[in-house]
Amino acid sequence: MVKIINAHLREGDKGSYVSLELQGDITLLQSQNTGRFYATAKRCFIFSTFDLQTAKALVGTQMPGSIERVEAEPYDYMIPETGELIKLAHSYSYCPPDGKPIPSEPMSFTRRDLLETTP
Repeated sequence: MVKIINAHLREGDKGSYVSLELQGDITLLQSQNTGRFYATAKRCFIFSTFDLQTAKALVGTQMPGSIERVEAEPYDYMIPETGELIKLAHSYSYCPPDGKPIPSEPMSFTRRDLLETTP
């Protein structure tokens, strides 16, 4: 299951639009630095046809599916806490039940996302 956790008004090439922020189930991962476990969840953003008020009313709604890691064109990302510039080649996308991941709106990765996907 995924849950709508927020709605955002965005500016695009063709004007403004509303995106929904989705969050997947909680996952426990082990830190490579400390060996301790921590809880995290994958997130992604999808486009919507809703106005912002309607989209915000949907916060808390659960939908079937999952959020999956997908390969993407390599891009540079700066870790906010350290200023280190790294190259990433993945993103996260919504995947409906029994389906393939659906491309999502580009998102900014957080340090948590980087820790979650470090091999």
